Amino acid sequence: MKISHIEHLGIAVQSIEEALPYFEQVLGLKCYAVEVVEDQKVKTAFLKCGETKIELLEPTSPESTIQKWLDKGNKGVHHVAFCIEDGVAKALAECDEKGIRLIDNAPRKGAENLNIAFLHPKSTCGILTELCEH
Repeated sequence: MKISHIEHLGIAVQSIEEALPYFEQVLGLKCYAVEVVEDQKVKTAFLKCGETKIELLEPTSPESTIQKWLDKGNKGVHHVAFCIEDGVAKALAECDEKGIRLIDNAPRKGAENLNIAFLHPKSTCGILTELCEH
């Protein structure tokens, strides 16, 4: 797989409205998009930091994987997303061949209409890894 850059860092928050002042007023970043991703049961807010984005993830349902993650006492960085130049489907096949546990067996649509797929943290040094394709 060919990774061009870190696409974004996903940060789990209970409330985007409560988190944004830190990112905007303290760090000086600006939110440029907010969207709800219904099938993932999350609301997202995106901010740019150089070429990398910060994705704030707010659960929209108690069944959201983000809510479940927060309920376990976790907070902060939830995942790292890499931009895959030669396609998420190809990257998934390569990871599968190398014994990496896949969360998604095929790419699906995510926020900002990107093709995405996740790799399980149990086989990625404890890091929930997202593969993204523009």
